[in-house]
Amino acid sequence: MNYPGFHFVFLKALLILGLLTGLGLVLAEEVISSAPERTAVQLRVQGAIGPATHDYLERALESAAKTDSELAVIVMDTPGGLDTSMRAIIKNITASSVPVVTFVAPTGSRAASAGTYILYASHIAAMAPGTNLGAATPVQIGGISPPKIDDKDKKQEEEEQKDAAGSKAINDAAAYIRGLAKLRGRNEEWAEQAVLEAASLSASEALEQNVIDFIADDIDDLFDQINGYEIEIQGVSRILQTDTLKIEVIEPDWRSKLLSVITNPNVSYILLLIGIYGLIFEFSNPGALVPGTIGAICLLLALYSFQLLPINYAGMALILLGVALMIGEAFQPSFGMLGIGGVIAFVIGSIILIDTEAPGYGIDLSIIFTFALISVLMFVFVVGMAIKSRRRPVVSGAEQMVGAQGTVIEDFDHNGEVFIHSESWAAHSNKPLRKGQSIRVTAMQGLVLEVEPLDISVEEEEP
Repeated sequence: MNYPGFHFVFLKALLILGLLTGLGLVLAEEVISSAPERTAVQLRVQGAIGPATHDYLERALESAAKTDSELAVIVMDTPGGLDTSMRAIIKNITASSVPVVTFVAPTGSRAASAGTYILYASHIAAMAPGTNLGAATPVQIGGISPPKIDDKDKKQEEEEQKDAAGSKAINDAAAYIRGLAKLRGRNEEWAEQAVLEAASLSASEALEQNVIDFIADDIDDLFDQINGYEIEIQGVSRILQTDTLKIEVIEPDWRSKLLSVITNPNVSYILLLIGIYGLIFEFSNPGALVPGTIGAICLLLALYSFQLLPINYAGMALILLGVALMIGEAFQPSFGMLGIGGVIAFVIGSIILIDTEAPGYGIDLSIIFTFALISVLMFVFVVGMAIKSRRRPVVSGAEQMVGAQGTVIEDFDHNGEVFIHSESWAAHSNKPLRKGQSIRVTAMQGLVLEVEPLDISVEEEEP
């Protein structure tokens, strides 16, 4: 049968279906375009690892977690650094909800000492061709270092010669990096060798020995290789999708840059001495304000940076003792004994002030000797001259009038006028005085001088 209205209804249904399909496609495209971009943050660690590095990475990883970043890539080139800062960074990495990739790049870079530990702790470890890692022996208080091992027999002999503190530090470091290797499924045996024998590997050797996961030319190449790679983060398996990630570079802000400057041992040392000298000048010249203000600011900055650095308090005490002895030489000359002792204490204290031999955390000897010379010159000459000038008679003001000599302008019995320092002054005397007679000031009452005759020759003459 043929129903004329059937074709019309069918065509109308097809038209409605087409409109709904088109509307659905438009809405789907809008939803996709309005979806937030998937991002990966890129961080850079360059130079010695210290408190500023820890502060920068900690806040960057927190920011990455808040913005739901898919990945955090640490581009590293470091000779090592402080053990305390390294362990704090590793805690941030292991606790991070964002997968962390540590990439030793560009070509010629290294992840030595503390950098090796951070590389082992990362969820993914990668290196560029021509880079290296290792030499992870801890450099502890007093410069403890392990023996260089040539063979197994010599190893046993040298192990017996190490002191207890060195052995404990090295064994602790070896256990620590073994734990990190086990956590990430990497080569535990070589990790231990990096600590005990200061072993190092190139990028290709590290990949062969399962120390790292990938070798990549750059970040784009790295993202291509890790796309679809499965990792475990906080006990949960996750497959990375890095083909559409947009890279967001997070640079150190002003806070991290300031912290990096003031935690430089050379800068901290200079701030300490400027603070000490500024306060000394302020106390010796009360009311100067500028030396005291600058000194207080510098001293507080130095103390803040020192509490972040491994400080030897014996070194600090020797520096203060040296300054005190040099001040003593200026106040009480001792034919150089106090000054020489002060310089020796100052130099020794400065050398042992920073209690580590970690790369980038020593005080330059040229700075130490320069400040030692400046201190000698300043305290022996400048402060000494200031003290001598304070012992001289007063040559200005009301106090300098007492003891001054002058002459009588006109005869008087008790009250009259005298001529002193090219000025006329009201004067009082218990003895009669004659015109031209020499007098001396004994006291000053307001603007009236108490005077007495210096000679009696004029007094005895007849009018």
